[in-house]
Amino acid sequence: MNSQALVGAFVRWTWMRAVLHNGWWLVASVYMVVDAGLSASQIVLIGSVQGVFALLCEVPAGVFADTVSRKWSLVLSQLLMGTAMLATGLVTSFPLLMAAQVLYGLSWTFASGADIAWITDELDQPDRIAAVLSRAARAQLAGSATGLLAIGALAWATRRDIAVVVAGSAMFLLAFYLIVRFREERFVAIRTARWSTSWTTFKRGLTLVGRSREILLIFLATFLINGAADAGGRLAPKQLVELGLPTTADPIVWFTGLGFVALLIGTAALRIVEKRVDGRHARHSYAMAAAIGAVGMTLFAFAPEPISASAALVVISGIAIPLTRIISAIWVNARTTSEVRATTHSFLAQAEYLGEVTCGLVIAIVANLLGLSLALGCCALLFLLTAGLMRHRRNGP
Repeated sequence: MNSQALVGAFVRWTWMRAVLHNGWWLVASVYMVVDAGLSASQIVLIGSVQGVFALLCEVPAGVFADTVSRKWSLVLSQLLMGTAMLATGLVTSFPLLMAAQVLYGLSWTFASGADIAWITDELDQPDRIAAVLSRAARAQLAGSATGLLAIGALAWATRRDIAVVVAGSAMFLLAFYLIVRFREERFVAIRTARWSTSWTTFKRGLTLVGRSREILLIFLATFLINGAADAGGRLAPKQLVELGLPTTADPIVWFTGLGFVALLIGTAALRIVEKRVDGRHARHSYAMAAAIGAVGMTLFAFAPEPISASAALVVISGIAIPLTRIISAIWVNARTTSEVRATTHSFLAQAEYLGEVTCGLVIAIVANLLGLSLALGCCALLFLLTAGLMRHRRNGP
């Protein structure tokens, strides 16, 4: 497969997965609040429990991708993801929704790192990979916008549970696109002594991370900002519902519109700063995005009515979260090596999950004891701490 076809297949798959994932999550998040009636603490607790299981499986899944197959790791991810998404629309009880979300979290452990590792090594053009990953990030935002409109419209025209099940079924079938279109020509699977080789791969990845102050820095920033983003994102529908959404239309219409506008802004923001997400400008861009997130989350937490809260949420979702995520992925990818690439990205994902679990549990307690606004205020504080960390630290080895 030539490089153009390779990149095209990767970008198209990224777009299609984003269509289904983000459209599904829009409807599922409203479904859990409005149809299942979960409380604020239950919503955040689901994220924390999901994070614990994902945290435990993340590195083994990364080692699997580095020793067995990046492609088949992605196929397995799609199958598990589709199953979990579909199951969410079939239940309303808290324990069963938590079980479906745990499976959903596990599915991502087989994709995180394996996707970037696959395209980086199969393309084998280090000077192009940052641009390819930025292009894929734009495709992800565009796909997300498409998914919000398509699956949001389906939920509005039918029922929320139907839209959730349809999106999950389509995600399951997307695995067959990977089987047909993704080739694995440069990767060499380990055929013998897999356990010892896997352990060696794990140790090499751990050593690489431990010796790089730059990687450790982005891990710490990821821990803080993902804790804020995940808890804040799960609480956002609850906050807007309690502030009193306009009652002239189904809530799904409102959330679809907000998500679509946020993604348009995110696509524009990424294009504007595309040349500043790699190299010496990355730290400054990350700090600015985190600071924007802190301001937006503060406004969202203490907004008196849904219109201003919605505007603040658009800023958070459209600028702060997508920019920090693409910068962290490019940052780590540039500082790792081929034989441990997926494993190192799995360590980055572990930092994300650890942030979800640790920060999420604290924020769930705050939400339960002190209320939703103060819980979101804690999320704003985490954004602010991240911005300060990235501004304070200087380049290290």
